[in-house]
Amino acid sequence: MDKIKKYQDILIGYLEEYAKIKPANQPDIESFVIADRENNHFQLLQLGWQGKQYIFTVVFHFDIKDGKVWFQRNITERDVVDVLMEKGILREDIVLGFRSPQVRPYTGFASA
Repeated sequence: MDKIKKYQDILIGYLEEYAKIKPANQPDIESFVIADRENNHFQLLQLGWQGKQYIFTVVFHFDIKDGKVWFQRNITERDVVDVLMEKGILREDIVLGFRSPQVRPYTGFASA
């Protein structure tokens, strides 16, 4: 299997699994997986109402650039990269995009 397709499948599968989790304190919040395979952008959105407050949140965002998975956003407490590596994404193919370029060489993951 082509590495890019494999990584796309892993990311989409992870987002779909997470989207099934319904927060107990937010019954009116829906989760949506946004997957753009052609341009390699993948997100999990949550939107809806929490009381009188409208919620629109990007929970996770990943990109695939130059054969590497760029982990751009995570607003959860989950160790997502551990799960992604268990599913088959190589450590050296993960870039922590939310870390500054100066810090990335010290993260134990790809710099870019």
